[in-house]
Amino acid sequence: MEARETSQHRYKLQRRETPVTGDRLRRYEEVDEQAIHVMVHTFYGCIREHPRLGEIFGRRLAGRWEEHLPKMEAFWQSVLMKNGAYKGKPVPAHLKQKELVSADYAAWLGVFRPVIRELFVPDLADEIIAVAERIAQSLWLATFGMPGATPPAELASKPSDWSGSCW
Repeated sequence: MEARETSQHRYKLQRRETPVTGDRLRRYEEVDEQAIHVMVHTFYGCIREHPRLGEIFGRRLAGRWEEHLPKMEAFWQSVLMKNGAYKGKPVPAHLKQKELVSADYAAWLGVFRPVIRELFVPDLADEIIAVAERIAQSLWLATFGMPGATPPAELASKPSDWSGSCW
């Protein structure tokens, strides 16, 4: 699905034509800037609706979503396309978030996984989810870990664990 900017500066997904045969969902088969744009805007649309994470992000980004989303696009371009678009430092940014609790990283993945499953073909979705899980584990270790700590099991999954909704 492609995103378009509305008059309210929010991105909404446009309907694609439904194929006559085969899979009714037309998923991205490769990662490019357009796919990442749709991924980021779809994901953060779900985050905004999440009972806990929506409040955290809402307080942190009140009035600054238009600034944050392009940063997240650059981050995911750097991670998935390896193009160096992101110049920030995610660990210090997450360490500043004093209201985060350990379970928030699993909740974040609980929103991320089904969005990725919906937007990308299965093999590519698996790869993107594995990358996101490694990032979540790394951020969890930086935020809550101690020497010898192991991230919670919820920060790793197998395909059968993924559901088909935002959270």
